[in-house]
Amino acid sequence: MIVGVPTEVKDNEYRVALTPEGARELTHAGHRVLLQDGAGAGSNIPQDRYEKAGAEIAPDADAVWNEADLILKVKEPIAGEYERLHEGQVLFTYLHLAADAELTRTLLERKVAAVAYETVQLPDGRLPLLAPMSEVAGRMAPHVSARLQEREYGGRGILLGGVSGVRPAKMLVLGAGMAGMNAAWIAAGMEAEVVVIDRNLDRLRYIDQMQRGRIMTLMSDRLTIEQRVRESDVVIGTVLIPGARAPKLVTEEMIASMRPGSVVVDISIDQGGCFETSRMTTHSDPTYVVHDVVHYCVGNMPGAVPNTSTYALTNVTLPYALAIASQGLENSVRADPVLALGVNAYAGTLTNEAVAEAHEMESAPVASAISSAA
Repeated sequence: MIVGVPTEVKDNEYRVALTPEGARELTHAGHRVLLQDGAGAGSNIPQDRYEKAGAEIAPDADAVWNEADLILKVKEPIAGEYERLHEGQVLFTYLHLAADAELTRTLLERKVAAVAYETVQLPDGRLPLLAPMSEVAGRMAPHVSARLQEREYGGRGILLGGVSGVRPAKMLVLGAGMAGMNAAWIAAGMEAEVVVIDRNLDRLRYIDQMQRGRIMTLMSDRLTIEQRVRESDVVIGTVLIPGARAPKLVTEEMIASMRPGSVVVDISIDQGGCFETSRMTTHSDPTYVVHDVVHYCVGNMPGAVPNTSTYALTNVTLPYALAIASQGLENSVRADPVLALGVNAYAGTLTNEAVAEAHEMESAPVASAISSAA
């Protein structure tokens, strides 16, 4: 199979979907790897390393998209890339379709086989291809919050960890999943006063046992969220429902109750965000202010640390990419129900129920869609 890796074109997106090590594994398995010229530059990965690993260099994006059977990307196609999507193509990337009706319709109209990293799901509910980027975003969030709390950026002028005789910042983390846990741990390491809220008692118990009381854990309910949002200097939203739109846990009224100069960071923005006042921003224009509260809602946070993110991503996506390239998508899906959950669209049929519900569309099981298209 020909595996294509185009350069990412989203605003300030410097990651690339494959490392030279990944390219070597694919070429060793007998596949061609077609890398767009300069695709690894943003991640500070020299192109000659890809060439030594057996990858071929394509002069432009059109050459990659037109020739490749399997397209590996990091972020979902943007409007300027829609014309490159075509029937018979397998697209393997982060899609977040529940928050993007236009892209959903385009994938269906063009009959692309679209496999979303974020909905590949293990039997225990874990999301193996989303986890590393959630980990990166979670670890970045306290650093972003610390910077935005500086007066220069509109914050209250509070040092996250405080100093002797002066209280630290109060940070609230909504969600105790991969992103939430990592955000809480880094913030606690910076000596902020951290509270984590979740509905999963087992996750809260795990955090409490690991941190030995350094992080306060609370069960999620509306009154608790209202009270804790109001008194927090920083709120980090990490709530996720696989494949579906994120629930709006924080209302505009709650945002208005916060002190001027407070900061909110919405890691859930790829799935629509968990604050009512959230809207997607970019690395080039990352913040805006609502009710005197600074909002940071960048949809590709890990893109700011592309070298780390690229390697972390390839570590988990490569086995699935190898399976698709070696067996074909249809056989891979039949053999692996975990990968089957990643298929969001196939041959004009929407195959993810949560995405269908978000856009009030019809869906069908992926096995049915494959059988119908055969």
